[in-house]
Amino acid sequence: MAAISPVLAPAETIEKYEVVIGLEVHVQLATVTKIFCSCPTSFAAPPNTNVCPVCLGLPGALPVMNRRAVELGVQAAMALRCGVNAFSRMARKNYFYPDLPKGYQISQFDQPLAEGGWLEIHVQPEGQEPYRKRIGITRLHLEDDAGKSVHEGFKDVDRYSYIDLNRSGTPLAEIVSEPDLRSSDEAVAYLNELKQVIQYIGSSTCDMEKGHLRCDANVSVRLKGAPEFGTRAEVKNLNSFRFLKQAVEYEVARQVAIVESGGRIVQETRLFHTESGETIGMRSKEQAHDYRYFPEPDLVPLRVGEEWQAKLRSQLPELPYDRRARFVTDYDLREYDAQVLTSTRDLSDYYERAAKASEDPKSAANWVMGDLMGAWKAAGVEAADSPVPPEFIGELTTLIKRGEISGKLAKEIFPKMFAERLAPSAIMERDGLKQISDTGAIEKIIDDVLAANPKQVEQYKAGKTAVAGFLVGQVMKASRGQASPQAVNDLLQKKLGA
Repeated sequence: MAAISPVLAPAETIEKYEVVIGLEVHVQLATVTKIFCSCPTSFAAPPNTNVCPVCLGLPGALPVMNRRAVELGVQAAMALRCGVNAFSRMARKNYFYPDLPKGYQISQFDQPLAEGGWLEIHVQPEGQEPYRKRIGITRLHLEDDAGKSVHEGFKDVDRYSYIDLNRSGTPLAEIVSEPDLRSSDEAVAYLNELKQVIQYIGSSTCDMEKGHLRCDANVSVRLKGAPEFGTRAEVKNLNSFRFLKQAVEYEVARQVAIVESGGRIVQETRLFHTESGETIGMRSKEQAHDYRYFPEPDLVPLRVGEEWQAKLRSQLPELPYDRRARFVTDYDLREYDAQVLTSTRDLSDYYERAAKASEDPKSAANWVMGDLMGAWKAAGVEAADSPVPPEFIGELTTLIKRGEISGKLAKEIFPKMFAERLAPSAIMERDGLKQISDTGAIEKIIDDVLAANPKQVEQYKAGKTAVAGFLVGQVMKASRGQASPQAVNDLLQKKLGA
């Protein structure tokens, strides 16, 4: 018997409702060892090899807090504008799952590491005007990760589940937003901004393919203008921006259809099926009391005093939102360009060095975002591995600015810079590509071009002045792009005028 497809509300019906979304983002902190033991956190080790009595939950094994995990968590909280609590406490969150060997997770409950932050997001919905919005952050707390269940097969008789406990005990920072998000676009923008901030400060690589960044989306709907939130469903373990957007949009359409038909939303945990694009019920959603939280008896309370906080704050780099604003002010960039150039710390560092080496930072930005990033993509490299040092881009744009080379000549020089790792000046000298500024030499080329194109000359004299562009192009072609464009225009106008 074929499965019955779930009923989803159409777009015009969804328009009557307001969507309310809160995200719980889990970030794997970039420590060498796990949060409570000395097992490595390395990825892709053979199953169940990065384990010890502590992360296996064996009787008598005692956890010891990883100081580096605390530092990375504190710096993440500071970058998200949270207030770091001088006193916090670890707690046991009790639940039973095959890949949770202890039968509880060591997390934080009523006394978290940090609270009360916010992020400003830039949202650009398709076909609508972009806008900015501030999203509140409720808390950031530390916890250890569970293991991983690997499922195989489809039919009941052929289905197997395997447990890999390598991930058990890896350090996580859970970042809980306020329910301030109102669309899938806002949810994606928030997750992207959060990822960027965490990557900038080095608290995590946020590699979503390795599970270093994943989120749970709490989604509910209510009629526009209604004062109370609707009942929410939690969609677990979303590990890509695309899946987050799809899961939220599906869940909204599902919930609206239920409400419109007179049904009732059940508070539950759901999973997103990536192949079908559907969310699937997993279990009823637990409340805090269901976890039977109590203070972790094997760990002392965590104290992060003012002196320690000040030291960690002093180690933070310039944050992406501050750098974007500065690029707009210092280098006269458009806001969109500043967003692109600060998308990663390596890229923004690269552009900054190019801009400082250039007499034309805006031109340097265009070259980085255009030719250079295109070449990186084709070669499969990132900014940190660029064969073209940023100072070479600064030099190239300075040569254009000074009129020593034309834009066309620069386009000829750039591929050689990329392939041979040579400075533009060295390529110019070697290949004889220096711009021709000698008016006598340029006049000779112009005379030849005019003699070879009498029809276009007559058209110009008859009032079709646009044909001058064609003649300029012919002169530049004849000079292999080496003639000074300004000199060509000036001399050609004089000759045509005569």
